[in-house]
Amino acid sequence: MMDMTMHTFVSAFSHRLRTLGLGILLGTALALAAAGPAQAQRPVDPKAEPNAFMEAIANNMLDAVKADERARQGDVAAITALVEQYAMPYVDMDKTTRLSAGRYWRQASPQQKTALVEAFKGTLIRTYSGAFTKVDSSSRIDFQPFRGDPAADDAVVRSTVTQPNAPSVGVDYRLERTDAGWKIYDLGVEGIWLIQNYRNQFAQQINSSGIDGLIQALSSRNTR
Repeated sequence: MMDMTMHTFVSAFSHRLRTLGLGILLGTALALAAAGPAQAQRPVDPKAEPNAFMEAIANNMLDAVKADERARQGDVAAITALVEQYAMPYVDMDKTTRLSAGRYWRQASPQQKTALVEAFKGTLIRTYSGAFTKVDSSSRIDFQPFRGDPAADDAVVRSTVTQPNAPSVGVDYRLERTDAGWKIYDLGVEGIWLIQNYRNQFAQQINSSGIDGLIQALSSRNTR
């Protein structure tokens, strides 16, 4: 059974994100069933300027969700398929997990690191899955002008998600420049950053039951 502290936190964080109406992108989410009907996709260039890179990913993901009825009904298998197809190629899930685990990452064996990345990815997909049910034909993502240094190795891209019958939500993405181009590694919703929120909970779980305990806690959540 999942540790109650972790269970309470994940449930609360999930509720917060669903209320805000995100999920359109963790769909970058950060992950396999058939995807929706074939559709024209915007080309994604990881070596383009950060806003153009993110705008292509986000709108491809949004279009895919709009076209997939099962995803809009909250079907986790359908959502996972869309995440794998449209988002995960551009997400550095290893870095997201490593930063969330903090200093404890160095204590993990290679096998534990692999298991933790997979468990965390599944948790994030389930956390965001409820927001897919809020997507309809009027949903859109508007990106703010990029104000950072396009030559820097780290960038923040800011956007606004507009959903029906709900206030607009600020969604930000942290990117790192790699040899292959930009990769997404963190996500912020109205100033709440994913890595920062999970770091304390990961530490508490590891201190209580070790790295294997954290993996088990996350994995048990994913099978529910």
